[in-house]
Amino acid sequence: MDTIVQSFAVANLRRRPEVVETGGFVIGFDPSTTSPYINYATPLPGAEPSAADVAALVAAFRERGLRPRLEFAPDTAPAVEPALRAAGFTVEATHEYLVCTPQTLAVPAGDDLPLVEVPATEEEYTAIDGALAEAFSGEFASSPEGVARLRRTQENGGAVRFVRAPDGRCAGAAGCSAPAVGTSELSGVGTRPEFRRRGIAAAVTAACAAALFAQGAESVWLEYSGEGSRRVYEGVGFRPQGTRLYVSLPEAAVES
Repeated sequence: MDTIVQSFAVANLRRRPEVVETGGFVIGFDPSTTSPYINYATPLPGAEPSAADVAALVAAFRERGLRPRLEFAPDTAPAVEPALRAAGFTVEATHEYLVCTPQTLAVPAGDDLPLVEVPATEEEYTAIDGALAEAFSGEFASSPEGVARLRRTQENGGAVRFVRAPDGRCAGAAGCSAPAVGTSELSGVGTRPEFRRRGIAAAVTAACAAALFAQGAESVWLEYSGEGSRRVYEGVGFRPQGTRLYVSLPEAAVES
């Protein structure tokens, strides 16, 4: 499964508005944002980069005033992490990922479940972007660019699902990318604080996965942020499969 997830990471970055491929790495850039969580690189499975390859990777980020950063499944390219460390990259985090298949998906059942909807209007996409910004405690700000990315996700073969709050805005939502190499990444699962523990995260997660399976995806994968969220995802059929590594070049190294 690691190879499938890593191959997906490559294919997904190739969807970015600007793509650079150099020395066994694929870098995806989006000129509408400087976010390191959108502008990053990943290696091709089996890549064995030289010092010159890593230098070219760093140069591509520096030319755009961005911090060099990568996300990847380390077991699919064992030579990459040592090469990056030799160039001064440090590990930000190691995350376990979970995988769901049509066979393991467990859609929540009951009479009092949240109603999951598909956004259709600009107001709904804006409300979803705002709710996710609030759910993630200001890690990113709601923006027109974020709204546009949500719309593109839904319109380009992925899935965005949300639960409406009593005031008509968004209580919680999730998004799932368009599939590639048979799988899809589910991310951005968030619930506004006052609506948590009402089954919203489980409902939107299951709805997104079901939507992608209906389109022919063989699996959906995601990363979790804590044991609480892990229990939610496992409750709708996600199972542990592997790890992904997040590395970046510290500012001092970038400036040297």
